[in-house]
Amino acid sequence: MYIIDWILFLFLLPSVTYLLFFGIASKFYRQHRYPETNKLRKFAVLFPAYKEDRVILSTINSFLQQEYPQELFDVVVISDQMQAQTNDQLSSLPINLLIANYSESSKAKALALAMDSISTKSYDIVVIMDADNIVTPDFLKEINKAFESNTHALQAHRTSKNFNTDIAILDSISEEINNGFFRKGHNAIGLSAGLAGSGMAFDFKWFQQNVHKLQTAGEDKELEAFLLKQRIHITYLNDLLVYDEKTQHKEAINNQRKRWIAAQWGALRNSLPDLPKALLSGNFDYCNKIFQWMLPPRLIQLACVFGVALLVTLVALINCKYGNGDEWTLAIKWWFLSIMQIIAIYIPIPKQLINRNFAKAILQIPGLVVGTILNLFKLKGAYRKFIHTEHGNH
Repeated sequence: MYIIDWILFLFLLPSVTYLLFFGIASKFYRQHRYPETNKLRKFAVLFPAYKEDRVILSTINSFLQQEYPQELFDVVVISDQMQAQTNDQLSSLPINLLIANYSESSKAKALALAMDSISTKSYDIVVIMDADNIVTPDFLKEINKAFESNTHALQAHRTSKNFNTDIAILDSISEEINNGFFRKGHNAIGLSAGLAGSGMAFDFKWFQQNVHKLQTAGEDKELEAFLLKQRIHITYLNDLLVYDEKTQHKEAINNQRKRWIAAQWGALRNSLPDLPKALLSGNFDYCNKIFQWMLPPRLIQLACVFGVALLVTLVALINCKYGNGDEWTLAIKWWFLSIMQIIAIYIPIPKQLINRNFAKAILQIPGLVVGTILNLFKLKGAYRKFIHTEHGNH
């Protein structure tokens, strides 16, 4: 028991310490203020849309209100299995509409199709959005300023636009925790921010050269690996908001987590052979990313730390009854680790999200933990399989 206890503790200690470190680092994040510029770059803005009939029209109409010269940005919607009526309405808008016809859909395929269709045009920056994303009118203007200041890859601040269910609240908080750990915290100490799947901007030529290398449902993690291997820094703009619809139901969030876990482990499997070379060449940004992909899913880590702490405490109480209380020494370190974990998770949560609704939503966590654990047994093939998260209107 003592050996197993210490092995498990030493396995989880680096994971909790890693999150605590970057949680604290996130408090030192200061977004760089880019100067105004007269040079305006041309954008290709891609909206992959798979069965997104309920949200895509409002999203595109909103995006077309950008305070940026209309002749300098083209919106490209890749319509995959959307209704003919939706496509007809999109065709009436000043955008480029592409109709996808895949035997198996994927976001990577949609992005490749879009880039192939516009490869002969002259663009400077490509922006990747989701079909439900709403942005501020200065979105492209701010990205242009960042790229004019030598940025080559950028992640905007995805934040929730809906808090209508307990699951949506938890999903919103999870997104902000990730923003703290993997974006603000990383940029604060000079490391690259993690990509979030949408609200991303890249140098157009770079993306054109790499988009056809995407092969899985974890395209954002593949892009991270490509960028970091090439030592291209990913900048995070916390003040550049992208309002994203959060998952509202337990079944949907379980599917979402399944996709994320599969993508993370697939990315780790593909990148782990690169670790020795990255270490020897001093590419610590890429090394850090590989280590990050080694971390257990946060809900499972949360359950393990608290679960073991409770179990060891229970054993100590039973043994104490029979005159042997040595297990208390084992329990202390687990409760110390539990406190570290609570502090790490609490630090990045925006204060406005900590309210009565948050306290109520926490009651959903045990069910989500069970769902996440069950998903570990359903990951076969999920890394390469497209799993759609359905969106609705608000």
